[in-house]
Amino acid sequence: MDKILVIDDSKMQTNMLNAILEGDYAVTQAHTAEEGLNYAREGDFSLILLDVVMPGMDGFDLLKKLQEEVVTRRTPVILITSLNDVEHEEQGLTLGAVDYIAKPYHAPIVKARVNTHIKLYHYRRQIERQAMVDPMTGVPNRRSYNCCYASKWQDAIRLKVPISLCMIDIDKFKVYNDTFDHPAGDKVICSVAKIMESHLRRSTDFFARYGGEEFVAIIMGGDTDDIFDYLKMIRREVEELHIPHAEAVSQWVTVSVGGVTLIPEIGDDYATFLKIADMMLYDAKRFGRNQVVWANKKMEQLREKE
Repeated sequence: MDKILVIDDSKMQTNMLNAILEGDYAVTQAHTAEEGLNYAREGDFSLILLDVVMPGMDGFDLLKKLQEEVVTRRTPVILITSLNDVEHEEQGLTLGAVDYIAKPYHAPIVKARVNTHIKLYHYRRQIERQAMVDPMTGVPNRRSYNCCYASKWQDAIRLKVPISLCMIDIDKFKVYNDTFDHPAGDKVICSVAKIMESHLRRSTDFFARYGGEEFVAIIMGGDTDDIFDYLKMIRREVEELHIPHAEAVSQWVTVSVGGVTLIPEIGDDYATFLKIADMMLYDAKRFGRNQVVWANKKMEQLREKE
């Protein structure tokens, strides 16, 4: 059931809206702007109904705050007021409100507008989710990665925990495509993505298709040796799919993996260590492919195959 937050200093008005909506939605009531802002930050609401005229912080000021905060800016807001004039309506819509409902309430109009904007909210969320997912593999895409990595990096700095940056590339993939054609190549990409995703399911892990036949992973926790061993196990599982590839290192499709594990500090640059992970991937290719090459912050290197 969708959750709606009603913010109005009048308990009588919030009770009236609750009576209109409670059969279809879970309604939370707040009677000050500050209380409403706290609820909005903490709850996963599909819609906010906000009174314009309130003591202290009015609805327009609260709307500005809701639009400024990352957690609340995507939640649609319908303004409710007895100020039934074009100037106030224009002000509310300019500040980011999606609609206006005038008092006194007419239940069919309230229900119709609420239903419309909740449907639009879910449609927009669906489109946003689709834009963040690689349609072929079903895993997060490069855009999703670009939105995620900075927060992971900052979490590692704040919590003083290890973070591992990992680059994965399918060996001699162009040769495979040229030999078996692109539909077969697409199946290989999906198979590799499925193996990787099955092992990177923790809420603190992140795995995405970086582009073409290349993938990226961010893993929180674990020291260099543990992560190195973990990626070796995943690499072996890809090889054990036994997808034929006559031109590869072995007779099967394989991957090369490079990465770095460190506990980042304030001032450390994410891009620098992503380049190190990419250098380790390059070394894995240079040393013969189908292997993992890993590094720590001091650039001490672990090689799977000497």
